[in-house]
Amino acid sequence: MVPPLALDIDGTLTTASGRIDSRVFELLPDWDAPVVFATGKAFPYPVALAHFLGRAETVIAENGGVAYVDGKTSVLGDPAAPRAVVEAFEARGGEVGWGDGDTVNRWRESEVALSLDADETLLREVTAEAGGEVEIVDTGYAYHVKSPDVSKGRALRRVASALGLVPADFVAVGDSENDASTFAVAGESYAVANADAFARDAADTVLDESYMDATAGLLETLRERSE
Repeated sequence: MVPPLALDIDGTLTTASGRIDSRVFELLPDWDAPVVFATGKAFPYPVALAHFLGRAETVIAENGGVAYVDGKTSVLGDPAAPRAVVEAFEARGGEVGWGDGDTVNRWRESEVALSLDADETLLREVTAEAGGEVEIVDTGYAYHVKSPDVSKGRALRRVASALGLVPADFVAVGDSENDASTFAVAGESYAVANADAFARDAADTVLDESYMDATAGLLETLRERSE
């Protein structure tokens, strides 16, 4: 049997230009084990991906701040402190950086994401003044201001339990600092070659290829191994 998967999306199931790689729609719909999409994006994004793949909408969003499994949504992070920090950041001249509309944050329930164009020095200064109530995670796509109690790894424990599994049953694939906690609890963990230093150091294996090239090759290997 193929193993359950915990898959990051950006940088892992995408091309270098950030598009969902078409091989996702070839390899994942018929994967005969649970697939958990674990992302830093807001809740609607992984739900939509699962929906269009025809899979159960089993997802971890907002770096572990929101989880959905078996028809139940759990908000695992308190947004009050992150929002207060970002408000203080803006009061001192900082900008979130997404422009009018800000669809990046519109549906977020547990954290706030800022553009990489935001003033990182000021943001970290304001965050430090919060006295440990929040932390910043740099995913390579955004600065995420969130509770330090929130992580993809902790959310995977909850999702796995609801599925009648344990995190060690999962193979995890990712590319970023926010995937290190998933790697810490999964049975096997793989960083794609484009991964940042945090993910590379945390993974059991760093794959030779990047982006979906790496993930597709690993999925084929896992399928062959299960036969």
